[in-house]
Amino acid sequence: MSEPPGAAVSLAEAPPTPTDIPSKPAAAQRVQPLRRPGRWIVTAVVLVLVAQILHGLVTNPFYQWDRFRYWFLRPTVLDGLLVTLEVAALSAVLGLLGGILLALGRLSGSPVLRAVSWTYTWLFRSVPLIVVLIFLYNFSALYKTLSLGVPFGPAFVTFDESKLATDMTIAVIGLTLNEAAYAAEVVRGGILSVDQGQHEAAAALGLPKGYQFRRIVFPQALRSITPNYVNQLIGLIKSTSLVFYVSLLDIFGTVQSMSSTYPGDVVPLLMVATVWYLILTSAVSVVQFYVERYHARGATRTLPPTPLQKARAGLASLRDRLRREAAV
Repeated sequence: MSEPPGAAVSLAEAPPTPTDIPSKPAAAQRVQPLRRPGRWIVTAVVLVLVAQILHGLVTNPFYQWDRFRYWFLRPTVLDGLLVTLEVAALSAVLGLLGGILLALGRLSGSPVLRAVSWTYTWLFRSVPLIVVLIFLYNFSALYKTLSLGVPFGPAFVTFDESKLATDMTIAVIGLTLNEAAYAAEVVRGGILSVDQGQHEAAAALGLPKGYQFRRIVFPQALRSITPNYVNQLIGLIKSTSLVFYVSLLDIFGTVQSMSSTYPGDVVPLLMVATVWYLILTSAVSVVQFYVERYHARGATRTLPPTPLQKARAGLASLRDRLRREAAV
């Protein structure tokens, strides 16, 4: 039986299979990246805005950068900076200790401790810090003397409150009282973030409660406490500017008083305070990074790279890319 004309297809005329098509070498095959025009447009707009801001900062004579350089390292400004550091350091340490005690009180089995801790936290988180500082500054009007003795009985030792309450003392106490209320919630949240199985395992071993907290619970809670409390610490450094209202000349108080003496240098003096606050908060952020990295050991497979390691990796990646482009 004969085939109809054009029905038969010879092997030589068959269409080529994918395996018959010659493929390019792997080195010649280039993967084209996905085009993202919107990202490039937004990046260009942001770069233009940043360039305009920097250009304005450098060229605008209103900032008076020569006067900024004059005031930046003046002994008066450095004395105010030292007061800021002292108040912030003392308040941070005492506030954290007070926050730990308040957090333990909130988690205690005693209803009295829970109620007192909750009331303290509620009160000092509700009242503005400036009100607390001004109230303490006028505390001697309410209680002229303080005494130690039998409760509701005779006093053994009496103190003159006006002599004890120096400007530094009032500032540290006010910031500590306020900071402890916020630190209590940070610490309590960190403790609650620890897996319940850790508590049960420690209790099953018969370990004392204090040892469980110091060696098992609190070290794990620090992974959650550290970033949150460092944010509080940065806020505390900025809150030290309020001690100016209790007659303590920190860096902001020094700048404020000098600007009233030199009214033509108001902007340079404000820029001096701004830059010093940026330096202090940046230093705290660097410490935060390394503390978080330290406590991340054992919790993550690989530790986050340091800025130096990121720079080295970026340079190595750039060299590899240039080498590949040169080879092509």
